[in-house]
Amino acid sequence: MDLDTGATAWMLMSASLVLLMTPGLAFFYGGMVRGKSVLNMMMMSFISIAVVVVVYVLWGWSMSYGSDVGGLFGNPFDQFGLAGTIWDESGEFAIDGFGVPVVVGVAFQVTFAIITVALISGAIADRVKFGTWVAFTALWVTVSYFPLAHMVWGGGFLSGLDENGIAALLFGWDAEAGVANVSPIDFAGGTVVHINAGIAGLVLALIIGKRKGFGKEPMRPHNLPFVMLGAALLWFGWFGFNAGSAFTADGNAGLAWVNTTAATAAAVIGWLVTEKIRDGHATSLGAASGVVAGLVAITPAAGSLRPVTSIILGVVAGVLCALAVSLKYRFGYDDSLDVVGVHLVGGLVGTIGIGFLAADTGLFFGGGVKQLVVQTVIALIALVFAGLVTLVIGLILKATLGWRVSEEAEVGGIDLAVHGETAYETLGGARVVTEVKA
Repeated sequence: MDLDTGATAWMLMSASLVLLMTPGLAFFYGGMVRGKSVLNMMMMSFISIAVVVVVYVLWGWSMSYGSDVGGLFGNPFDQFGLAGTIWDESGEFAIDGFGVPVVVGVAFQVTFAIITVALISGAIADRVKFGTWVAFTALWVTVSYFPLAHMVWGGGFLSGLDENGIAALLFGWDAEAGVANVSPIDFAGGTVVHINAGIAGLVLALIIGKRKGFGKEPMRPHNLPFVMLGAALLWFGWFGFNAGSAFTADGNAGLAWVNTTAATAAAVIGWLVTEKIRDGHATSLGAASGVVAGLVAITPAAGSLRPVTSIILGVVAGVLCALAVSLKYRFGYDDSLDVVGVHLVGGLVGTIGIGFLAADTGLFFGGGVKQLVVQTVIALIALVFAGLVTLVIGLILKATLGWRVSEEAEVGGIDLAVHGETAYETLGGARVVTEVKA
């Protein structure tokens, strides 16, 4: 296929937008923690970029999109180090079916892997060893993210393109078209990104345990302007996330952009109304959280809903996620920055909501229950798969490297204990820098 420079430019821009989301997440999470651990929280996002990019170039792309191994993952050695990926046999840049160089697709996809693992860090803020987090990042993307990306997007078990996949097993295979009779829909990562990260955050929170003082002393966000700045950067970057997942600059990209904006705006309203009724106040933290909840929910559905149904999905996500973030107090798990309440719940709402609201196949639009069944099943499989994989990795790291920092470091602040610096002069930043240099 000939090079399409317009589509290529759009995908390069989309990749850059999605990459911006991780520094945006660093501000979002950094503002939500206490001042004594803001740098550590932001570093957990930044080190995710560093580790995942290296791993993705070496074996991540191959495990996601290489030759299929049992419908579960791509062969990591098939395109190790991007061998055979960038250039074709004639030495020219390989072009995909949208007229975009495959190497641009690599750039786009690696940013998804980065943000997914960075999202998990919010569930375990204020209490974990930085080195253990680095090891977890490399292990988790390898055995959870890359396989799930292959299963959903790479032609594997959950894609609808595998004759032995779950959709074909449930509702049969269309031999002439080469697809399942009812294909699962995950436009930009409801299962691969948000359910995956959300359940991982829950499992790690349970393994690592609560922060000292959780439920007994206030642990309020130390910088709400940081939180709102982070939410704004995430919203901006999310247009690359969702509209970029059309893989070219066309009407589907435009639809995804409008649906993303509509759902997010509606989710903010849903969250703030819920807050006002429940707590008596509509807060800036609630508005920022509503932004993320709406973005999460519309992610898998951005290409299959219409603007009006996107508003419906957004409102539902805003309300349910606002209610879900309080579950940690009821059940006693310390999901520090509400990864479970926003990303797991929002991912489930969006993925399953497609079964009700999809324009052509949804239950509410005459499509029957097949799409709903498929969406529910793939959501549950993703949840169980990622949960079990994270449990194994988490327990191995607990037994070897250990997860928790010392009680002294946790109380005094991880920034000072681990990184030898603090974010603010009022916390002794100037003194610490002088001592470290000495």
